[in-house]
Amino acid sequence: MSIQAPTKGNLLSTKRSLELAKLGYDLLDRKRTILVNELMQMIDSVKYLRSEMSTTFEEAYLALRQANLTLGSVDMLAAALPIDDNISLSFRSVMGVEIPSLRVDEISAQLLPYGLQQSNVFLDESYLAFLKVKHLTIMLTQVENGVYRLTEEIRKTQKRANALKNIIIPRYEETVKWITDVLEESEREEFTRLKMIKLNKGIM
Repeated sequence: MSIQAPTKGNLLSTKRSLELAKLGYDLLDRKRTILVNELMQMIDSVKYLRSEMSTTFEEAYLALRQANLTLGSVDMLAAALPIDDNISLSFRSVMGVEIPSLRVDEISAQLLPYGLQQSNVFLDESYLAFLKVKHLTIMLTQVENGVYRLTEEIRKTQKRANALKNIIIPRYEETVKWITDVLEESEREEFTRLKMIKLNKGIM
């Protein structure tokens, strides 16, 4: 910040800049609070989804092993499954941060993509469990990406807020104090000078 001449105009200008800097800090602080709250909710979701995925994976592989034992091999049935491309991507904004939102079209459990004569209950359970894993994976991907984006934005917001709080605002406050002190000293000197002139006139 350049040194300004100690004038009333510069004092008013610096005071305005100081108020804007304080307002900017308050806005950044509010933004940071909102982003942190959103992040905490997402982190809770990540913990839940990871736990749910672990449990569902165990159920899916247990059912798959039982299906392989009872049906021989289900490789041919697995190869016949259609490629799933029913995922759509959109975004929602949280304080200017674009958070991805993935949507997958639900498949009815009644529409199993293989013949019932070739399968049994273990294969059905395995298929439905892996279908749930797919949905959980999509949700986890969405949330983890949101966590990353929010974390980055919080870091940037914190950096800007710290710069205002620890550098910019103190400099403006220091400049305001310096100009104020200089102007007050000038006023005292002017008052003293005028007083001396009056006294000298009285003597004459």
